[in-house]
Amino acid sequence: MWSRVRILLEKLSPAQVISGYYLLAVTVSILLFSIPAVHRPGVEVDFIDTVFTAVSVVSDTGLTVFNISETYSVFGYFIIMLVLQFGGIGIMAISTFFWMILGRKIGLRERRLIMVDNNQFALSGLVQLVREIIKIILLIELIGALILGFHFLKYYPTWQEAFLQGLFASVSATTNAGMDITGESHAPFAGDYFVQLINILQIILGAIGFPVLIEVKEYLFRRKSDLKYPFRFSLFAKLTTSTYGILLVLGTILILLFEFKHYFQGLPWHKSFFYALFQAATTRSAGLTTMDINEFSMPTLLVMSIFMFIGGSPNSVGGGIRTTTFALNMLFIYHFAKGNREIKIFNRELHQDDIIKSLAITLLAIVMCFISVVALSISDSQHQLIAIFLEVCSAFGTVGLSMGITPELSIFGKCVLMILMFIGRIGLTSFLFIIGGNKKQANYHYPKERVIIG
Repeated sequence: MWSRVRILLEKLSPAQVISGYYLLAVTVSILLFSIPAVHRPGVEVDFIDTVFTAVSVVSDTGLTVFNISETYSVFGYFIIMLVLQFGGIGIMAISTFFWMILGRKIGLRERRLIMVDNNQFALSGLVQLVREIIKIILLIELIGALILGFHFLKYYPTWQEAFLQGLFASVSATTNAGMDITGESHAPFAGDYFVQLINILQIILGAIGFPVLIEVKEYLFRRKSDLKYPFRFSLFAKLTTSTYGILLVLGTILILLFEFKHYFQGLPWHKSFFYALFQAATTRSAGLTTMDINEFSMPTLLVMSIFMFIGGSPNSVGGGIRTTTFALNMLFIYHFAKGNREIKIFNRELHQDDIIKSLAITLLAIVMCFISVVALSISDSQHQLIAIFLEVCSAFGTVGLSMGITPELSIFGKCVLMILMFIGRIGLTSFLFIIGGNKKQANYHYPKERVIIG
């Protein structure tokens, strides 16, 4: 029997195996969330809601059908934080970590799985990459938990509650999960700019991409003998950092402009600025909010939905089409309009395969989200179209923002969102490879012929 299973697994592509691991993580999470001790006394949760929560936590989305603080016990909080690590750090990174602890040799097949899960192009250095990812993420969470824990002493009566809130908020922000145990997201800290800045920083560090963090670490901790040589950041680091920064600034400006004479009317400039900055940062993939987004105007909700559709950076805790995909699409349009066949940026020329992949990913994402919006508009027609559109973009981008319709969705609607959250977590590149299976080289070609376009 085991030999047959092994033969079957060997026939699967790495992307299909990775998806199987994430499905296994969801199954284990369902079992964990079904333990009576994770719920508060007297609280019962329907099975479909348990499944929805498991998918949401594994994918680091944060969409929930109930109030976390009113449903789960302290033990349940720790289970959620544990599962968030699988979604944030990556199932293969966690698995590799345990393999290293057990002294197991990381073979070629395991390295291929790590490569696919982390969107890498080469097999060399993957184990070291996993070590760096785990160390950096856990360090960010620990430092954030200590800072927030001490700061929360003025909000909560006991140090145990303060540090529990600080730990959960730190893990949720770093993994971009968007979950909270305050019962009101970050609304209690709408006037506390220190808490917001810490969380914004953690959201950025979690969503900007692990390779960027590793390169920054290497730059900051270079040996003295290497200081005389200029440090060269990779094209990925330059492209994703600049795109992320532009989107953050643009999002803040647009929200300020759209809400200047609406929600922000009469508010002090600093409060309006931090409202806009926090919402712009959280739409990357985090899902936390300092206010009720139902109060925002239609243009702001549309902009936030588009930003959630874009999501975080590749090889990060974020979902969506990813920042580099968006950047390559914009660069392609610009250079195509100028009649250029080659796309050059930061003294480098982009590979044609990456351009084609970015266009394919974007097209597939648009079609998938469009079908999901139409499906939810039919199955849950009682809700406004903008609320459904935002919900779909939030699920696909693994963000977690909602206009409050998640608990009211039908079983079919929840299943649609679960599929989107799962695809958003594994990434559309892996999803395409799941559909296509193992890559095969064509042994023949047909004559080429031009077609009229546009």
